Amino acid sequence: MTVQKDQPLLKICGLQDVEVLKSMKHLTVDFIGFVFAKSRRQVSAEHAAQLCKVLNEWEAIPSPRSAGVFVNPDWEELTDVLDQAPLDVIQLHGQESPDFCQKVREVLGVQVFKAFSIHENQTPGMSAHDQLNPYKGKVDAILLDTYDGVYGGGSGKTFAWEKSLPYQQWADRTGIPLFVAGGLDAENVTGLVRRYAPDGVDVSSGVETDGHKDIVKMTAFVERVKKA
Repeated sequence: MTVQKDQPLLKICGLQDVEVLKSMKHLTVDFIGFVFAKSRRQVSAEHAAQLCKVLNEWEAIPSPRSAGVFVNPDWEELTDVLDQAPLDVIQLHGQESPDFCQKVREVLGVQVFKAFSIHENQTPGMSAHDQLNPYKGKVDAILLDTYDGVYGGGSGKTFAWEKSLPYQQWADRTGIPLFVAGGLDAENVTGLVRRYAPDGVDVSSGVETDGHKDIVKMTAFVERVKKA
């Protein structure tokens, strides 16, 4: 995965509505995420297949890659979804082992993003190397998200971004991109990118109004990331 350090990769997650996705076709986005884990943003494999079709009609070049978000899925769940929806990326938000990630990557022929939760009371630098190193060579990207006791992530809350630094250092050493998620929006993403320079940013609730994706907020977020 190619990362341009002057401009982070951009992922918008939690898309559900086909018409909203069509309204985004002019936006330059690297990844569009669909949530298959239990969540208010959850979609079925059948519906995700319809959403994936919209990505083939994207006006901005290149078109985004599709990412499916799962929490501790079994093999049957993954294959059932991929039989219907041609996902490019499987994003794993649970306690999936390095060997499981490698199997998904090699057998299913997709990229694998592995998410790690950052706890509020976590000490900066706490075991970042020990957490990540077993996944070296077995995943295509790492994602940091604010810990959520129910869903594992997607809380809409930020974490203390300085805690990302040892993870980013590991990412720089290994060449595996690091995404930061959790409570991002058009107002705060510039500060994150300028001060901590993650390889990628991932937004969901920060581009919503009343629980629905808002094209004005998504456009503003994309523009802020480009200018950061």
